[in-house]
Amino acid sequence: MASLDPADLPEEDAALRARRLAHLQSLIARIEPWFRLLGLPWIAPLWRLLIDDSPRQQWIEIWRGLIVPVLSILGFLALWAWAAPQVQTSLGAIPGPAQVWEQVHVLHQEAQNEAEREAAFYEKQATKNAELLAAGKADEVKDRVYAGKPTYSGQILTSLKTVFLGFLLASLLAIPLGILAGLSATANAALSPLVQVFKPVSPLAWLPIVTMTVSALYDGGDGGVPKSFLVSAITVMLCSLWPTLINTALGVATIDKDLVNVGRVLKLSLWTRITKLVLPSALPLIFTGLRLSLGVGWMVLIAAEMLSQNPGLGKFVWDEFQNGSSDSLARIMVAVFTIGLIGVLLDRIMVALQTLLTFQGRR
Repeated sequence: MASLDPADLPEEDAALRARRLAHLQSLIARIEPWFRLLGLPWIAPLWRLLIDDSPRQQWIEIWRGLIVPVLSILGFLALWAWAAPQVQTSLGAIPGPAQVWEQVHVLHQEAQNEAEREAAFYEKQATKNAELLAAGKADEVKDRVYAGKPTYSGQILTSLKTVFLGFLLASLLAIPLGILAGLSATANAALSPLVQVFKPVSPLAWLPIVTMTVSALYDGGDGGVPKSFLVSAITVMLCSLWPTLINTALGVATIDKDLVNVGRVLKLSLWTRITKLVLPSALPLIFTGLRLSLGVGWMVLIAAEMLSQNPGLGKFVWDEFQNGSSDSLARIMVAVFTIGLIGVLLDRIMVALQTLLTFQGRR
């Protein structure tokens, strides 16, 4: 067996370290776009700093991506904590960060307590029904739905369901119309005045019209979709479809004319041209419209829920305003931050989908 020359060890170790370093750098480069997509641009520079890869540049990236935003948030909290007690309202001083955070825990505890009461209700009902069945009184068995107070988490879920239904309806209407307007100058001329007229209309104007229309055409029935849910969703649809329609039409109208000519030369069907040539080229602008529509829909929903007293975060804010307790302002501010954070999350989801489904995300 040949003996190992000790003089070769340092050179081999250096080569091994170089290979490992190159592998780590490659891995970080591959996952860095995803961290940026999630709004965490400082993670990749932090990893590079740990492996001593251009430390000065990484510190600059960490400063911009992490330290500056954290300092900004801390500065905002400090300013808020100082300024809040200075403003006196009919309900007392504006709550500071500590009072708002306390109400986060209170709302969480209320949700847990309500969940326990709901579980106890159904357990008691199941026990009673089992006793009736055992006694041969099947005709007296009843399944009642728990009618307790809606929890904060439940209202968040209701708002999310409503905005997604409205957004889905808006997308199903806006994307085909946008494709039609982008492909046909005549269709674009026909749709343009309608878009210009209805795009600026406030949800406050749509709401009474939608409420009366839904009430006239839909009775709900037992176990059906609640009218209030439909009213909010349709209002969201009417206010949020315009950005998607406009951007889809623009994306389709500006695709490379050579692609259109290729489709004609190959005598592709209209459906094939749309699905294979038009949509892939227009997807970036379509997703831009979808992002804008979802943001508009989320803002419109809160206003619609407040005015129509439909279940959701908007109704929660209005109920707390009407309640007038000493904790109402803090609870309203919890809702404000919740609405903002959910808006950011929805936008991040749309950005992620755009990155995954468009050619821009594959470059």
